[in-house]
Amino acid sequence: MADVLAQIPKMSGYEDSRDDHTFLRRYRDEAAVAISPAGFPLALRYAAIAALSDPETTRQLETESVRKQGVTAGPIYEFYNRSMLFSNGAAHKKRRGPVARTFAFKLMDGMRGEVARIAADIVTEAKGKGEMDFLDAFAGEIPSRIIAEILGVPKAEMPRFRTLVYSVTRAIKVGFDRSQQAEIERDFEELVAAVDRLLEARKNEPRQDFLSRLLVDAEEKFEVSHDDVRWQVITLIIAGSDTSRVSLCTTLALMLSHPDQWQAFCRDPDGLKRLVVQEGLRYEPAVGSFARVTIKDVELDGLVLPAGSPVSICLLSAMRDERVYADPFTFDMFRTDHPRWHPAFGTGAHRCLGEALARAELEECLAAIARRAPDTRLVRAPIVRGLNGIRRSDQMHVAFG
Repeated sequence: MADVLAQIPKMSGYEDSRDDHTFLRRYRDEAAVAISPAGFPLALRYAAIAALSDPETTRQLETESVRKQGVTAGPIYEFYNRSMLFSNGAAHKKRRGPVARTFAFKLMDGMRGEVARIAADIVTEAKGKGEMDFLDAFAGEIPSRIIAEILGVPKAEMPRFRTLVYSVTRAIKVGFDRSQQAEIERDFEELVAAVDRLLEARKNEPRQDFLSRLLVDAEEKFEVSHDDVRWQVITLIIAGSDTSRVSLCTTLALMLSHPDQWQAFCRDPDGLKRLVVQEGLRYEPAVGSFARVTIKDVELDGLVLPAGSPVSICLLSAMRDERVYADPFTFDMFRTDHPRWHPAFGTGAHRCLGEALARAELEECLAAIARRAPDTRLVRAPIVRGLNGIRRSDQMHVAFG
């Protein structure tokens, strides 16, 4: 591996760069793979998505990344060790099975009405009252509130639940900030306890809801332990909250920064909402990259990564690849060169289970704003940074009008 690493260009100057995309473009033009500022090989071109997502070629990174940081016990380690996100083979199939059956597309797509109602209420309440912190009061509120309702979190506990969710997501990236570990682990323990209470309540008094059906399927059809069920529920909570929050911010900011497209959307929000979200997810994805490990030698544009090599598929770079997208640095909701399966949701056996819910949240929220507040102004655009894991967004201010 050392010989291969010596052939790969090393990225530098990230801290001084204006934005992630300009920084990545410089290296993508030069090579298919570059060593990230964190010291991890990043596959930069679109072709790498297919080459490195094949289960015959690569596997998920399991606990390697946290063990490398010295994390070998505690809730962060347990999440990496037990979550379907980081599982492979039979373990992944067993853990994903009951969730996939219960968290079905039809059920999640059926949440559209509730998403639209909550979004409309927030817009109506804020309209005409000046600028608001959209990241906190809107984009952060809806995903956490929807997943809380799906799980049956008591209304009185929802504010604390939301705080915990956005705290623990900080650990879901290669090379998370160890200075935050103690705080994240405390919040993780509190979130685990909250999920355990919900599961125990449904076990004792089943309802016609998601958790009750999950418990039955897990026990009767898949023979999955209580511990595994707990960690898969936590996976759904984490994977589906911060990503939607970031995507709501970036996509609305992009639309408001392109007045002609925003006005067209406001004239036909229901007809165009899918196109808006497709392009928003391509142009500014919430996940920078996701890590894999090669299980056989893999060639990427002449570079051979030997078996056992860690490598991250950089969605940020791949979805701006000039080899695939026409004029990729132009935001165009009418773009016609999107692939059939959007890369933002992953591929194959690990494709995002929450895709239907995420699309429902993004499409219905943006449509509600366009419908009820077409004169919305972007007061402060968000700055979104991060090359791996879930990217981070700072404040975003809008005025609904």
